[in-house]
Amino acid sequence: MIKRKIYLFYLKQIKGRFDLNRKRVIPSSIKLDVLIPAAEKDLEVLTYAIDGVRENIKHPLNEIIIIAPDSEKIKALCAAKQCRFVNEDSVLPITKKEVGCFMNGIDRSGWLFQQLLKLSGDTVCSRDYYLALDADTILLRPQVFIHRQKIIFNCRKPYLKPYFRMYERLLGQKPTSPVSFVNHHMLFEKDKARKLKEAIEKETGLKWYDAVIKQSGGEDVKFSEYETYGNFTIANYPKQVAVHYAFNADLPRGELQKIDKLKKTLPRNFKSVSFHYSERRQQLNRFPVRRDGLTHALFPRK
Repeated sequence: MIKRKIYLFYLKQIKGRFDLNRKRVIPSSIKLDVLIPAAEKDLEVLTYAIDGVRENIKHPLNEIIIIAPDSEKIKALCAAKQCRFVNEDSVLPITKKEVGCFMNGIDRSGWLFQQLLKLSGDTVCSRDYYLALDADTILLRPQVFIHRQKIIFNCRKPYLKPYFRMYERLLGQKPTSPVSFVNHHMLFEKDKARKLKEAIEKETGLKWYDAVIKQSGGEDVKFSEYETYGNFTIANYPKQVAVHYAFNADLPRGELQKIDKLKKTLPRNFKSVSFHYSERRQQLNRFPVRRDGLTHALFPRK
């Protein structure tokens, strides 16, 4: 606990002052694909997420790939935004209906299935690297994700033990990172994603996606694709990774209408903003916002 707090303080307060994506724009020549799993409930923010990718990723973009259900609305958006649409049922040997993940009586199959889709980017994308981005997340500032031959992993303060218990069950070893990589986006290297899945299959004796599904469903064990891939990479390729602080703002979906204002008013160190969807939250008139550990009402009710 103490080690984690000290490391987070260093990343945020000291190293964060010199974050290359905060101080200056350093373009990269490494071409990327961008992979965004989505659903119709994400449409209102997805268009901004795509625009944020084109405006702020300072790598040459090969293509933006939207993986989603067979939705005419999403297909129309992909055509308008010049993105490639991929039917989510064509990516894995299983579909969302076959996942069957329930937590506290709530069907979380779609949530888990989207994570499996992100780890399947090695079969969908053509470039060696792909950025997996949550459909509710908008990049705010110019960014690169590879610098000086190191992949940049953005970490955050929340540290959820169920994710790390899952890592241990899937790979037979404890995670080594003192910080969490659950940050709504992550750069994957296709070769490392394949090796991660091979390691899971070797440890469990199951297909990697079956192993994840089998172990999921309880409150004490949950899967995170970002946490799992991040810790696997840190453990096996430590010299190929640079850890930075995320500087991500979490807001309710209802605040999306203020995105233009947010781009101007959020502090310059914030690199992204996520507009989370929740039917219950949409009914609230006042919502406490999490900003990297600080809870406060960003937009009080008038």
